[in-house]
Amino acid sequence: MDLQEILDRIAADMAATQDRGRVAGYIPELACVDPTQFAIAVATADGQLLSAGDADVPFSIQSISKAFTLALALGRLGDQLWHRVGREPSGNAFNSITQLEREAGIPRNPFINAGALVVTDSLLEARVRSEVLAELLRFLRHAADDDDIHINKRVAASEEATGHRNRALAEFMAAHGNIHNDPAQTCWTYFHQCAVEMSCRQMALAGRFLMGGASGPTMLAPARMQRILALMLTCGHYDASGDFAFHVGLPGKSGVGGGILVIAPGRASIAVWSPGLNANGNSQLGTRAMMQLAAKTGWSVFQ
Repeated sequence: MDLQEILDRIAADMAATQDRGRVAGYIPELACVDPTQFAIAVATADGQLLSAGDADVPFSIQSISKAFTLALALGRLGDQLWHRVGREPSGNAFNSITQLEREAGIPRNPFINAGALVVTDSLLEARVRSEVLAELLRFLRHAADDDDIHINKRVAASEEATGHRNRALAEFMAAHGNIHNDPAQTCWTYFHQCAVEMSCRQMALAGRFLMGGASGPTMLAPARMQRILALMLTCGHYDASGDFAFHVGLPGKSGVGGGILVIAPGRASIAVWSPGLNANGNSQLGTRAMMQLAAKTGWSVFQ
């Protein structure tokens, strides 16, 4: 299998695709991103890093950050975290308030916005927000073996200016005793974690700690790594998670910046990016590219 040839063919196919989805216009800074861009990168278990397209262009990782903050929270709190957030798919939009109301302020899983706010809130216990963000950046830089990973302050400010629904989620959970810090501080930290910028090459390298095996840094106990992968498979694409599992068959976490981090356990960490989103808020071309990659490599966990 010539993996580089596969990536080049996928990139060429994506370049020729006319329907590229729509960028996340509700975050002003993301609305300005060129939708013609596409990138894919693969860090393999034998130490290779292969890529095609705009793989060195940084993009806003948005909700992909939730996989990394979940790893930090599990490392700090262990299974105590599950008293505050569930582990089931939501079946609703990632920013649903009605589901949170029905379930008395306990988010369905850590990858919808309410659940991610609880995870961020747990990291703020007895610490200031700058310490949490510094810890996240250290984690990402160590995982990727690259110190050139930063927070885009313009994107963070854009999210803060338009994050009314997230603030409503945090306030509602605070009313149920499930946000322990000032909701404004929790939201500020969350907006900034989502504004981390990485390229596909950096993200593929950063995801190696979830790949397992001897390659990549060991940053999490195997049992917790398996739990994160299980949640990525069942909840990583919001209410399109089942469809992604059906067509791709690999754990993945998407973000409205157009990126997707995908793990082929024991084989590879994969990052794909195209800013245009489908109706579910996931990268349209990124999803198609992963369908092709899984089919051509046979990396599905179900094969």
